[in-house]
Amino acid sequence: MEPQKLSQSLEDYLEMVHMLRLESHIVRIKDIAEALSVKMPSVAKAVTELKKLGLVVQEPYAGVELTDEGKAQAAKILNRHILLKSFLMRLGVSEDVSDKDACCMEHILSAETLSKIETFMESKQSSKTQKSKVRKAPARKAYHANPHKFSKRTHK
Repeated sequence: MEPQKLSQSLEDYLEMVHMLRLESHIVRIKDIAEALSVKMPSVAKAVTELKKLGLVVQEPYAGVELTDEGKAQAAKILNRHILLKSFLMRLGVSEDVSDKDACCMEHILSAETLSKIETFMESKQSSKTQKSKVRKAPARKAYHANPHKFSKRTHK
């Protein structure tokens, strides 16, 4: 079954339930409202929508829990956010701005664009790792061949 496309707002609520759940055992309407800086009735309405979609469950006077499908979708949303934030920071954007911009971008970019960004980030990471290995290997060999050459002391 293909996951239903959620509105930006519902994605934000689902992502926040997931993030709060990772921090504590119980996620209350009040916690979600505080984290998103919205009023509790707005959260209650969103949770009702997420319940109808089968993404969360909540018993009266109990915390909000993600269903298996809710966990899967929330993790996907959070991973998109992390990918985009990392991408923006790689470009030199500050962490605060990267976080805010990633939040906006995560809802509108196509799957193709996200896939290309992910491939780009992976290739840059493996390229960086390869360059690091190439740079370190000769230096390590040179050090072991003549460790005194790399000593901080200078001889007169």
